[in-house]
Amino acid sequence: MVEHRMVEVNGIRLHIAEQGDGPLVVLLHGFPESWHSWHHQFGPLAAAGYRVVAPDQRGYGGSDHPDDVEAYTIFHLVGDVVGLIRALGEETAYVVGHDWGAPVAWHTALFRPDVVRGVAGLSVPPPFRGSQPPLPAMEKMFDGRFYWNYFNRPGVADAEFAADTRTSLRKFFTWASGDAPGGGEGTQPLVDPERGWLATMPDPEVLPEWFSEADLDALTESFAKGFTGALNWYRNLDRNWELTAPWQGAVVSRPALYVYGERDVVPAFPGTPELIRRLPALMPNLVRAPLELAGCGHWTQQERPDEVNAALIDFLAACP
Repeated sequence: MVEHRMVEVNGIRLHIAEQGDGPLVVLLHGFPESWHSWHHQFGPLAAAGYRVVAPDQRGYGGSDHPDDVEAYTIFHLVGDVVGLIRALGEETAYVVGHDWGAPVAWHTALFRPDVVRGVAGLSVPPPFRGSQPPLPAMEKMFDGRFYWNYFNRPGVADAEFAADTRTSLRKFFTWASGDAPGGGEGTQPLVDPERGWLATMPDPEVLPEWFSEADLDALTESFAKGFTGALNWYRNLDRNWELTAPWQGAVVSRPALYVYGERDVVPAFPGTPELIRRLPALMPNLVRAPLELAGCGHWTQQERPDEVNAALIDFLAACP
């Protein structure tokens, strides 16, 4: 059974879910998610002999939501992972992340390779730092319509998503899934500046088969405190670019795995398809070529749990 408790880490409290015994595997969710996005992984990974822990990351769910925007830099997020590993009585762990959790996982391996036994990222590839700050670059490329820029308008996306949390999440999860008609690969997540993001997303009468009403209930409850903490991660994109200057040109040296969906919008971001093709040459310890899941959208481990679980278990077993 999955058990829940609070853990004190770096001056804040994190809600965690945990199951199993053995080497520690930390699962990091993305936006707009919670620990629950890993609910298909707990049983199989625990049965394979691992101690599985998934936190609500800072700004999400039952964990603390610091008010200061600058409390959500990549250093804070990586610090939470390292602190959590220590608080759980371990010196090292395997770290797995999806969506925003993937950059946190990749950077944990980049900053603290002594702590990370192996790292896996779902949807978002490793953190190769660009030559310019991301927000101005996207502002210029998409005339301010890229969702990162929209999220950086103070209070705007916060209010749009919180006006009807359940409907917002229902639309968003369906739109970014492999089941979305006309969506997926080759598209860019652009926002209508007058109408907002959700207005352009259809509201499905029936949820995708992999996403139940109970899943939506759990997700809706996790955003009872609103979306500002989660959106503050995006409000540090340029700050993170500045802070990570010392790692320009650095690559992740720990054993690594990258998995993505064929119909996920993230691997279609500008420059990302080319990066994915080059990963085997760029990543010295990538244990296999990037794994593309046919027909899968953004919610990798929820849409394709059996394939993701098999890939993760094989990867963990292959790590030294």
